[in-house]
This record gives sequence, C-alpha cells and structure tokens, in this order.
Amino acid sequence: MAQRVHRPREDAEFDFILGMSSVPVLAYFTGTWPKAIEPCRVMDLVVGDIADDYTSRLTIVRTDITRCPTATERYGITGAPSCLLLKEGEAVAHSTGPMTTAEVRTFLDGHL
Repeated sequence: MAQRVHRPREDAEFDFILGMSSVPVLAYFTGTWPKAIEPCRVMDLVVGDIADDYTSRLTIVRTDITRCPTATERYGITGAPSCLLLKEGEAVAHSTGPMTTAEVRTFLDGHL
C-alpha cells in the first residue's frame, strides 16, 4: 500500500518527493510553536480524512516549517497551518489557516 501522507525530515527529502510525484502535490505546512500546535493537529485529522479519496490524484506532504525552512521560504509560507497545491513544482493555490474537510475538498477540487 502506498504511503498516504509523506513526512519529509528535511528540505532535500521534500524536494525529492516533489520531483518523484507524477501527480499534483498538496503540501501542508505545520508548526510546533504553541499557537500553531492545535490548528495543525486539526489539519492532520482533516487531511487524514480526505487522503484515501485523493490518493490516485494527489501526493500529500506534511511539511514541518522548522525541518524544511528552504521550502517554507521558497513558497512564501508565513503561517501554520498552510496548504499549498503544487503542479510540477509550481504553486497553483495557497491557503493559510485551518480548514474543515469540506473546505479542503473545495480547495482541491477547484484546482485539480
């Protein structure tokens, strides 16, 4: 079974996952500072809820801002949680803040 949500430990691994993906990538950025922890946990649950439905059309990457600072800067991520939809490495959609399952589905379906 394919891994549903990738969790890169560093920028090089993030870039490797992007380079190997033949489908768009949902990179959702998380943080570990006190105000970000709970909203990021919520996003973990939301992304987990939709992961099976999008497995064939999307690669999902949970990206810790602290572990992947270059990717965070490259895509202009300024808060956590943030969702970024990438096609061939280029950002096509961006959202900052926690979202519901329905909001994530709308976000994805509008751009896939």
